[in-house]
Amino acid sequence: MAKVISISNQKGGVGKTTTTGAVAAGYKLKGYRVLCLDLDPQSNLSFSVGAESEDCPTIYDILKGEAKTSFSIQKTPSFDIISSNILLSGIELEFTQTGREFLLREALNTIKDKYDYIFIDTPPALSILTVNAFTASDYIIIPMLADIFSLQGIAQLSETIDKVKKYCNPNLKIEGIVLTKFNKRTILSREIRGTAELIADELKTSLLNTTIRASVAVKEAQTSQKTVYEYSPKNGATLDYMNLVEELLERGI
Repeated sequence: MAKVISISNQKGGVGKTTTTGAVAAGYKLKGYRVLCLDLDPQSNLSFSVGAESEDCPTIYDILKGEAKTSFSIQKTPSFDIISSNILLSGIELEFTQTGREFLLREALNTIKDKYDYIFIDTPPALSILTVNAFTASDYIIIPMLADIFSLQGIAQLSETIDKVKKYCNPNLKIEGIVLTKFNKRTILSREIRGTAELIADELKTSLLNTTIRASVAVKEAQTSQKTVYEYSPKNGATLDYMNLVEELLERGI
């Protein structure tokens, strides 16, 4: 039965999609059966692996009950994926029925036995899509930049997680915070790391040991629709992401 992991932060530009793709691809390289779910209407994760987003069933169709989950899975060299498209952005207004928070959990229950891990790339907003992701998940990983604005956003994210744990998913766990685009040589980054550790304590989680360096190669890999491991296997950020995968595995995920 698959473990479901949401990669989430309502602040954009923190490397959420990049982290989802790199961690998922890293798990697949380790021999696991991996599915990614693109829950962001921008569909950047779908594009980064060359998945179709228009002439095929997407997560939007699944949530509306117009497509079966198993028929919406696309096979790519990076990992299996259920894609998204811009139609997903209107779902807040479309879905007003009771129990809408559980739509994704119900959809994933039908295919969880086919995978070891399901990674969800959540949108940069605390919307019903994010609530659905948390309700369906076992764990949350929070990528954040080493800046003060990222720290401010964590408090809002924490409130949403607490509500989901109270009303929808009491077993949800924040596995950890991972610092992205991190430069350990700057004073600011070192100071933010110390503050992030305090925030992690408040969230009853931990700051992961692995930090991810900034790298142009990561963006180039996405544009080339390749994993970072294919595109630049010796790049610093690539090595960091593989270290993150190994750290998560050591933690039992």
